[in-house]
Amino acid sequence: MIDNTDIRSMFPEEIAAICKEMGLPSFRTEQIFKWLHVEAVDSFDEMSNLSKDLRKKLSDVYKIFNCTIEKKQVSLYDSTVKYLFRLHDGEFVESVLMKYKYGYSLCVSSQVGCRMGCTFCASTLMGVVRSLSASEILSQIFAVQKDMQIRVSHVVMMGMGEPLDNYDNTLRFLKLATHPKGLNLSMRNISLSTCGIVPNIYRLMEEKLQFTLSVSLHAPNDEIRTSMMPVNKKWNVDTLLKACRDYTNATSRRISFEYSMVKGTNDSDACAYELAEKLKGMLCHVNLIPVNAVDETGCIGSTPERVRKFAAILENHGITATVRRTLGADIDAACGQLRRKQMKGE
Repeated sequence: MIDNTDIRSMFPEEIAAICKEMGLPSFRTEQIFKWLHVEAVDSFDEMSNLSKDLRKKLSDVYKIFNCTIEKKQVSLYDSTVKYLFRLHDGEFVESVLMKYKYGYSLCVSSQVGCRMGCTFCASTLMGVVRSLSASEILSQIFAVQKDMQIRVSHVVMMGMGEPLDNYDNTLRFLKLATHPKGLNLSMRNISLSTCGIVPNIYRLMEEKLQFTLSVSLHAPNDEIRTSMMPVNKKWNVDTLLKACRDYTNATSRRISFEYSMVKGTNDSDACAYELAEKLKGMLCHVNLIPVNAVDETGCIGSTPERVRKFAAILENHGITATVRRTLGADIDAACGQLRRKQMKGE
């Protein structure tokens, strides 16, 4: 259920109901939706083809939730841009803009903080404060596009928070971001990352949406995964992988398994062989991620040589593996680092 004053989180049919209740002609629905999702206005006052009286009536009842840039860091190495955004209630979230040959990709946050407790992640160090509305997730895209004067073509839900712990707002965001009369992103250009909330993977499966599901696996067995990811105590590796197989069978979409390489923890040859065996025959690929160093976690990324050897073992066993390019190491690009420093007054 959404905040019934949060107009940017509404679908066109919900805005149409507002217009009907206010006695407005039906064409106002498309005008208002366009102002919110194409022009990405910050206030009703900017809706210039609406009368002042109508703008006043709308602003008296409804809100447009935006985010403002609190801090911006640009990498000297690769032009990656890290944003710290202030939300309407004073909370902070982060986004990271990355430039690739195919265009701009934005990593967005879905919650303020995170409750999942993964040992290698900075987002979870201060716990979770609240979930973001669909409009607050969208506002990160709009703010970056305005600031950089670019079009974001790809979105990764891999910032702060667990998207499937904020299921309803995440699903609403996906449908709004890809609406043909709105931002009109391609669903195939969106990736959603989850640590493995199995019941909500099955809920997503029923939607049969064509985004890429990325599952944060990070270990081939329960012993290692539980030590890294408390969520594994509730839904273990075998339960999660069964859900993933069911998902690929139902959607015909390849799953991406995220595997953060932590030195001495999950990067051995034995781990690679075990992982290859677990994933045999699944429509998937493995994205190996040299973990970003975060002071409080004590985690150190695997060496390039170790990552290459791990990838080679997977490939030799028929599992497609890629190594993610490390971006923004000089600008605290790992999720949660900038917010944590802001909260600590650093």
